[in-house]
Amino acid sequence: MGEIKFVDLKYQYRILQVQIDKAIQKVLNHGQYIQGPEVFELEVKLATYSGTKYCVSCSSGTDALLMSLLAKGIGQGDAVFTTPFTFIATAEVIQLIGATPIFVDILDSTFNIDPSKLDIAIQICNSKGKFIPKAVIPVDIFGLAADYEMIEEIGNKFHLCIIEDAAHAFGSSYKGKKIGSFGDATCFSFDPIKNLTCGEGGAVVLSDDKVAEIIRTKRIMGIDKDTWHRYRNERAWFYEVTMQGYRYHMSNINAAIGIAQFKKLESFIRRKKEIVQVYNDAFTNISGIKILSWNLEETAPFTYIIRVLNGTREDLIKFLRDQGVGAGIHYIPNHLQPFFKPFATSLPVTEQIGEEILTLPLYYDMTDEEVSIVKKAVNDFFNPK
Repeated sequence: MGEIKFVDLKYQYRILQVQIDKAIQKVLNHGQYIQGPEVFELEVKLATYSGTKYCVSCSSGTDALLMSLLAKGIGQGDAVFTTPFTFIATAEVIQLIGATPIFVDILDSTFNIDPSKLDIAIQICNSKGKFIPKAVIPVDIFGLAADYEMIEEIGNKFHLCIIEDAAHAFGSSYKGKKIGSFGDATCFSFDPIKNLTCGEGGAVVLSDDKVAEIIRTKRIMGIDKDTWHRYRNERAWFYEVTMQGYRYHMSNINAAIGIAQFKKLESFIRRKKEIVQVYNDAFTNISGIKILSWNLEETAPFTYIIRVLNGTREDLIKFLRDQGVGAGIHYIPNHLQPFFKPFATSLPVTEQIGEEILTLPLYYDMTDEEVSIVKKAVNDFFNPK
């Protein structure tokens, strides 16, 4: 059977290969590769699915975060509050625009930003007067939604904009509403390992038409009209550059892959939920493991994480690999990275979790046999015969 990887980069493409090949061929036939009908169709689908008015697609989830911050006027001298427990891109975009990242500790139950500690961090920042609190970037880690009721209350209290990093959470909900309908903007990622993939890509969904237009312009070098609309007018050659822009647009080929993916999205999510439930049932009563507080009614799982207690994580990783089961670690806390040393602070919950987390295999086309192998390997480590 070979190693059961903790993520299979090919599974979604393999399942949809015929549909995707046809969609890409359609793009090649009409010859509009950059921005055109597929991009606009995907944007409508994403906005409708998320329950928002507007969607601006782009080249990655990281670019979506960057342009959202810039469109809200955040930059030098501003403080942006976020979780340290996420992929490094969340923190790096803050640094990239010249703002200051302020890391806030996380909840032990979900690994998402702790609203009570966010409130305290903002108060401390205000009292020091060195930076101006401007925004918070909550992260829906592993597909589990952050506590948006509390975060929006705090955002309103301190007049902060909320830019949701939902790179892991396309398809998830919070209190009956789809992720994408909270805060000022929500950023998705559609790279190869996400529940919905475009091969590579991202998007911002939001309800503010002015901010949407700024992002739309910035993604194509600050040019006031994209090529698709320019070349449908008599003066196709004419354009104006109205602001600083970037080359962050999505290609029609990537959009075509995303459109094909939509057809199987719910089945992808349903299967991953089934596997998570099987894992939860198997691991709940193992004394050396602690599992996340999953709300599977509202969560579209991205990856499956356990906490390995009593300092045995490295031994478990080796044991699993010997059994043909791949394992990973998501993530090393960002505030402990050398690049962010100037912003480091003591975050005890994050640091404890960072020493214990382990990623187990979770992807749509895992067979029941493969799931059983993972379960058995974990159980055999903690309960040797």
